[in-house]
Amino acid sequence: MATCPMRFQRPWLLYILHLYILVNKNGAISPDGEALLRFRNAIISSDGILPLWRPEDTDPCNWRGVTCDLKTKRVIYLSLKNHKLSGPISPDLGKLEHLRVLALYNNNFYGTIPSELGNCTELQGIFLQSNYISGPIPGELGNLTVLQNLDISSNSLSGSIPSSLGKLNKLITFNVSNNFLIGPIPSDGVLINFADNSFTGNRDLCGKQINRTCRDESGGSGTDGQPPTGQNQGGKKKYSGRLLISTSATIGALLLVALMCFWGCFLYKKFGKNESSSIAMDVSGGASIVMFHGDLPYSSKEIIKKLETLTEEHIIGSGGFGTVYKLEMDDGSIFALKRIVKMDDGFDRFFERELEILGSIKHRYLVNLRGYCNSPTSKLLMYDFLSGGSLDEALHGLSVTLPWGTRLKIAIGAAKGLAFLHGAEKPVIYRDFKTSNVLLDSDFTAKLSDFGLAKMGPEGSETHVTTRVMGTYGYAAPEYVSTGQYSVKGAKHMALLALQCISLNPRDRPKMPSIVETLEGFQHYKDMAVACGQWQASSKPTARNGVSPRGRLESRGASYRKSAPVASRKRN
Repeated sequence: MATCPMRFQRPWLLYILHLYILVNKNGAISPDGEALLRFRNAIISSDGILPLWRPEDTDPCNWRGVTCDLKTKRVIYLSLKNHKLSGPISPDLGKLEHLRVLALYNNNFYGTIPSELGNCTELQGIFLQSNYISGPIPGELGNLTVLQNLDISSNSLSGSIPSSLGKLNKLITFNVSNNFLIGPIPSDGVLINFADNSFTGNRDLCGKQINRTCRDESGGSGTDGQPPTGQNQGGKKKYSGRLLISTSATIGALLLVALMCFWGCFLYKKFGKNESSSIAMDVSGGASIVMFHGDLPYSSKEIIKKLETLTEEHIIGSGGFGTVYKLEMDDGSIFALKRIVKMDDGFDRFFERELEILGSIKHRYLVNLRGYCNSPTSKLLMYDFLSGGSLDEALHGLSVTLPWGTRLKIAIGAAKGLAFLHGAEKPVIYRDFKTSNVLLDSDFTAKLSDFGLAKMGPEGSETHVTTRVMGTYGYAAPEYVSTGQYSVKGAKHMALLALQCISLNPRDRPKMPSIVETLEGFQHYKDMAVACGQWQASSKPTARNGVSPRGRLESRGASYRKSAPVASRKRN
């Protein structure tokens, strides 16, 4: 009798086992999904879009930013622009065999462009502009014979432009501007068809496309960067020797960078989520202090000692690039300290350039950058501390309304700060001109802040520069958001700030209320604010033009301020 149940149990066990295998087989994610999950795992931070990619899904076709072919369920589009993604670009994207468009622009990607993208032979568009990608342009991109659009501008790419890109006969748009590329631009193939704006911002490029003569080792020249004929064998041997030395040095440098990246990942995993321990770790790992003006009575040792005491309790806010701390010295002086985590060589060089520019500038209407602490893992920027908070808080967070005279004073001060930046020997463009970046002292004097959104402006006969779109959408000039091109007129897009000073409404509620005071000079101010909001940069006044007629406007505001009450700093 006991053997009878066993006869029935065995077939049932086999049937259950078969069902289990089928369920697991059907539940396994597709190869494209696996590649995207590896891409996701390499990313350190984002705005929250990637956690929605779930490994338990059978395919990635419903994931945000992913589009699949309806029949084959293979990934054909990956679009993750403007999502604050930070990390390297995984080489596993090269496994997306049917990918047609890769759009990862306006993020914080760093590291190199994976050469494995050359395996995605159906790619028609690559858009990696406005990141912090470094290293060379992989020659394997020349394998993408159907590629029509390639934009890798506004990064930190180095080396030469591979000649293999000249074979991309279907290329319609090509942009490598604003990098650190060097050497001759290939003159054979499709690249000869692109104008100089595809290559601007690379000081050491040469070739016919940009009308810049290339010079060879012996001082000869050629317009297209091709080596002159008749070189002797001795020259070739010397060149080969130099090439061997250069290659060895490059390999050594890459190994060093890889070791540093490994160490950086280890430090991030260990300390990255603990902000207070990160500051102490930054300075304890070997730090140096650089001061710009030499007018502070503190030694480097004193400053570093104070930095080691900072904790989460000292955090007072965050900006576009890092956390801000309140730093109090032993003599009672207070400073604002912005911590910016280093990502890679290109990212660091980007900030070095910003510091060189802004560290030399000192003006009444700019927040004074005193200096910075340079450590292996971060830069700690030291600014003057302003007790008045931001203009955004003053307009929308006070228990009483700021009188018109005070608002006018703030707006004129902000415009003067912009006029100074634009009139500098090397103009500085301010790309995120908004109320939260205008800080106030105890007397409501406006000072422009956030160095990370400055940019070298056009020089000489140039009318604009092409930059990565940085800043807050809704505040940045419209021509800048749509084209990436910025001029001193576009940078002076203070229409929203000016109109907020009038209406007391934030940017997403532009309706003019009935509480606007009818004052002498108001109409001129309003007209100027509207002019600043024109779509075409050529139709806008410059910052200097905006404040030049202020003799009439500012004097009227001053006479009104004499009789106007001063707003209380008390908040609700």
